[in-house]
Amino acid sequence: MISSLLVPLLGSAPTTEPASMHVYSWEWAVLIVAVVGLITLDLVGHVRKPHEPTMGEAARWLGFYVGLAVLVGIYLIFRHSPEFSLEFYAAYFTEYSLSIDNIFIFIIIIGSFRVPRPYQQKVLLYGIVIALVLRFIFILLGAALLQRFSWLFFLFAAFLLWTAYSQIKEGLNPEVEPNPDEYEPNALTKVAQKVFRVTEGFVGDRLLTRRGSKSYVTPMFLCIVAIGSADLMFALDSIPASFGLTSQPFIVFAANAFALMGLRQLFFLVDGLLDRLIYLHFGLAAILGFIGLKLIVEACHGMGWLHAVPAIPPLVSLGIIIVIILITVVTSLIGAQKRKVKEN
Repeated sequence: MISSLLVPLLGSAPTTEPASMHVYSWEWAVLIVAVVGLITLDLVGHVRKPHEPTMGEAARWLGFYVGLAVLVGIYLIFRHSPEFSLEFYAAYFTEYSLSIDNIFIFIIIIGSFRVPRPYQQKVLLYGIVIALVLRFIFILLGAALLQRFSWLFFLFAAFLLWTAYSQIKEGLNPEVEPNPDEYEPNALTKVAQKVFRVTEGFVGDRLLTRRGSKSYVTPMFLCIVAIGSADLMFALDSIPASFGLTSQPFIVFAANAFALMGLRQLFFLVDGLLDRLIYLHFGLAAILGFIGLKLIVEACHGMGWLHAVPAIPPLVSLGIIIVIILITVVTSLIGAQKRKVKEN
């Protein structure tokens, strides 16, 4: 297991996960090669020629990536165990649910930089590549730290419960409309603006350009930096949520990778539908709250406490997450329709 390379630096400690998953190096290699291959396919097949994808194109490619995730789960059944397959699906659905909320921020960032619609695919893809690299590092570090310091599970649980509370607050006090003009670039984006020379406008879909003897970056480059660095904040809740469902870094990275790879297509599909998911914050709060409580129970079991409280098996976790997602979507669509009728 790749994360084992980090464990000698930190020592070892009891884990809260009773089952163990032995992942060979070749499995990590195949997963990484598959992700790189899919990114290359996107770069060559879609992003190379700037265009705005149609709803049909986005739906087909989204189905393709979801299908790949299904195959990963099937592989885990036969290569490892049904339990790990269920953990993968639970983490995958959770990551996808959280990604929908992240799309709100992407829309604001892309709108603030005034990225032309045909170039938005490229911005999203490069931002996703940055996110994958950063999350891979965070997942390995997180796995090593959790093996050494089991009390971190309590910290993860507390953070997830706080995030759930924050989601409820946002749901109770929704903004009228996300306004790209009110977007404030984060610290990394501001540093990039100061360090590099930036062109006044877009230069096609280029990230870099030369004018005379000087090199410049374009607003496309800055927008990619903004999206990639914004994912750092998103990872603070999504990765602990994944570790709340499985302690296996291979599963956590696979779930993150396939959820993020389908995020670009999801962006174009739900861009005009996000305003109808009026109860999304409450659904995410329920998912994060459930995982936070699950983490507390498992952490207590690892400490030898609360054995009277049964652990939540992967099948139950997956079922609860799917039910929460379905209830959120159905009630949101019904509520949005009723609200529209009242306004008319």
